[in-house]
Amino acid sequence: MWRELEPLGRHADSGGYRRFAWTGADTDCRAWFRAQAESRGLRYELDRNGNQWAWLGDPAAGDAVVTGSHLDSVPDGGAFDGPLGVVSSFAALDELRGRQVRFTRPLAVVNFGDEEGARFGLACVGSRLAAGQLTVEQAHRLTDADGVTLPQAMERAGHDPDTIGPDPERLARIGAFVELHVEQGRALDLSGDPIGIASAIWPHGRWRFDFRGEANHAGTTRLVDRHDPMLPYAETVLAARREARVTGAVATFGKISVEPNGVNAIPSLVRGWLDSRAADQPTLDTVVAGVEKAAREYAQAHGVELDVVRESFTPVVEFGHALRDELARILTTAADLTVPVLGTGAGHDAGILSGTVPTAMLFVRNPTGVSHSPAEYAAEDDCVAGVTALADVLEGLACR
Repeated sequence: MWRELEPLGRHADSGGYRRFAWTGADTDCRAWFRAQAESRGLRYELDRNGNQWAWLGDPAAGDAVVTGSHLDSVPDGGAFDGPLGVVSSFAALDELRGRQVRFTRPLAVVNFGDEEGARFGLACVGSRLAAGQLTVEQAHRLTDADGVTLPQAMERAGHDPDTIGPDPERLARIGAFVELHVEQGRALDLSGDPIGIASAIWPHGRWRFDFRGEANHAGTTRLVDRHDPMLPYAETVLAARREARVTGAVATFGKISVEPNGVNAIPSLVRGWLDSRAADQPTLDTVVAGVEKAAREYAQAHGVELDVVRESFTPVVEFGHALRDELARILTTAADLTVPVLGTGAGHDAGILSGTVPTAMLFVRNPTGVSHSPAEYAAEDDCVAGVTALADVLEGLACR
């Protein structure tokens, strides 16, 4: 499975993946998922929001155990973030069939669409739509860098955008959702454990900072006459680092758009996107408020206007203790594992669904701690340990 999926959407120069929602690479990944489902005799479904499902048993029976993740990527992302969870889900099902277990609950593997938000700027679009956390009107306003709206992109990829919206009946079928994911940090590497269980997802969001100045000639405009938005933007990037360091949070300006984007032109607009995350809401509020305060002071000093727009936000997600403790019990009993419980600053579809269905997460060790990069990595032995752990969990939940 891994060898078949590995080349899809991989960029020849960077070695990273560009599997953006509703593009050709995304279509190829979706075809791969469907082929995996059908080769196992699973019932394949594409829901109203473009999420893919592979069912063992009757979906209408309810109380289903669902596992899976996503196949899309950030720009030049790594191979493991998302796909490891989907591949491991199919592999865990194969393992359970090899054990000849008897399923007492329906089981499904899911591929949620547009989890990374790389194309339209909003993460977890597929799960947000299904859970009613993104309205149809908001979804229709999502636009990529080329001005293509989400409905247009879906239609071009062969999916009817008029169907999108909340899907409570489908979510009501789910009794538990367990997402396996490569760890996006080094906690497991430092503890020496191959597998971990998630305790909570930090609150996090994305804010757009629009610095509006005055375009002018780079060679003839005196420094004192300039209203250069690049300067307060650059100072704001440094301010974000200071605020994060003081509070123990993280804050990153990782995306920028410049107009008119000429080497010999002073910009008229510099648009930067802040991603910030913290262990608790008050800390996150402090960081973002501090960055915005600094940005406004810098903008005023350079004669530049500033607009700040919160584009997305996810509050802290505390995974339900009952399911989390059940996973720990199953793994301790089945494999005699000591499984650490970890918090994470990364968002996931499991976090979106947690307000609707019982959810839990398993992490697989990442020895480098690198993620959202071609250097993202998990050793084969640890991936196998993840499959075994997921199979044990699914057996404990769906075969009792």
